[in-house]
Amino acid sequence: MPDLIETGRAPTARHRPRAATALAALPAAAPVSEVWAALGEAGVLADLYDPAGPAPGTTAAVDPARLAALIGAVDARGDNGVTLSVLVQAAGALPVLAACAPATGPVRQALEETLSGAATVALAATDSAAPGSDLAGLGTEVDISADGLLLTGGKRWITTACAADRLLVLARHRPGRHFTSFTWVLVPATAPGVRVRPAGSDLLAGSATGHVELDGVRLPPDHIVGRPGRGMALFARHMGTERLAGALWTVALTSRVLADTRERLTRRHGDGRPLWHHDAVRQRYAACLVQVRQLRALCESLGDRVTRRQDLAAAALLKSAAGLVADPVLAACAQLQGADGFARDGAQTIRAEAGVLGIGGGVTEVVLAAVADHADTLLTELRS
Repeated sequence: MPDLIETGRAPTARHRPRAATALAALPAAAPVSEVWAALGEAGVLADLYDPAGPAPGTTAAVDPARLAALIGAVDARGDNGVTLSVLVQAAGALPVLAACAPATGPVRQALEETLSGAATVALAATDSAAPGSDLAGLGTEVDISADGLLLTGGKRWITTACAADRLLVLARHRPGRHFTSFTWVLVPATAPGVRVRPAGSDLLAGSATGHVELDGVRLPPDHIVGRPGRGMALFARHMGTERLAGALWTVALTSRVLADTRERLTRRHGDGRPLWHHDAVRQRYAACLVQVRQLRALCESLGDRVTRRQDLAAAALLKSAAGLVADPVLAACAQLQGADGFARDGAQTIRAEAGVLGIGGGVTEVVLAAVADHADTLLTELRS
């Protein structure tokens, strides 16, 4: 990846205005393909990667501050589906491609085209044959031979699937639940045997989420991403970046809704004075501010550990914290907004869409169990 990145880019503080400028000319209803293209053409996507290069023994790392700025700029447009798609591509698919792309070939081409905004890619891990959190039970299979690859199976609830030029598919290449039984495969969306249908939800429509069927898809051997058997390990290593991105989005989304809620509270009156001046309202609102500021501080303190050191305990902390903050804060905002919260794309809808923050990338309760697994380490850090 470092060969695709120029050194001496603009400071991180200027990244968000740069992303916002790249998106400014787009219509409010621009689909994710147009948003992604604008970001790529402006160099914002390539700029995510730390110009200093990877830490020793790791692959190219996403810069947490630049990732936060990108997500903030996209979230400001108010289309939660598009933000979800950008997040999964930037923090999920791109790190996997970047870690495995050789000097030439289809994987390198996919990486370069995705970074430039010329193409989109869907991270297709969640399987039709297993619950979302049980990746080891997936039923999508790839037969690897000297003649090429044969891919069969299905993927469900795949973000960007309906707008993707390529699918990054996690498949089983041998029986068993061992982590060495899985491999990533790069699948052109137009390959014979690939069928994509919309997921059929009124929420997060801009995410282009769909279900994917893979019926005897044949591909050349160079469409394997990384080494066979390293798929699950590679996913685990870079899953933390997506979890960090989810926490960063939680900060951006809740901050946006909190700002809107405060503005509404200053305009609405009760007992002859603005609702904002009622102590009960102010206290509930202030509690939300505290939670969001705490989450932001956690993101800032753990970001580098997640992206440069692949610290799974830190990533689990962030994922859990995001799930524990998003719904209570957005529920409070929806309640404080009263009937206005039920407007189209209002606070109630935003709260429903934000439920993905407690499900995608690992259900909060499951991730909390991972936090508990690291209790000794985390307690030691608290005492140091």
